Amino acid sequence: MPSFDIVSKTDLAEVDNALAGMRREIGQRFDFKDSKCSIERTEGALTMIADDDLKLRQMQDLLKVYFTRRKVDPACLDFKDPEKAAGNTIRQVIAIKQGIDRDLAREIVTALKGSKLKLQAAIQGDELRVSGKKRDELQSAIQLVRGLKIAQPLQYVNFRD
Repeated sequence: MPSFDIVSKTDLAEVDNALAGMRREIGQRFDFKDSKCSIERTEGALTMIADDDLKLRQMQDLLKVYFTRRKVDPACLDFKDPEKAAGNTIRQVIAIKQGIDRDLAREIVTALKGSKLKLQAAIQGDELRVSGKKRDELQSAIQLVRGLKIAQPLQYVNFRD
């Protein structure tokens, strides 16, 4: 029986490469000269430290640009609210979305069941397996899920015939 998996994974090696490029540019740019701006990654989160709101917004834009250059979808970033840090600086934590949470998985399963396609969808941890009798129905399911306008980037992998 043909099947495929719907997953949401972010390549952390590419994230590290994007951050390295961003650090280089911050070190070379004139408007960041003599500033305490930095960005670090710990596990599944990024921590940005900036001198003021303007520099924080510039760093956010740089982050999105470098993610796009490394072919990492910037939609995987979950920006938290900026907070005050030591020495009149601003800190912002950015979570990197990994995996499909339960609510999103239920939303996708409900949409697939409501589409009248003859398929089965099963939630397996942080991914979703969709199986059906015909390949064409599976491809229709992929188009349906893409049309849902989900904010989190999804990948369709492990397509088996």
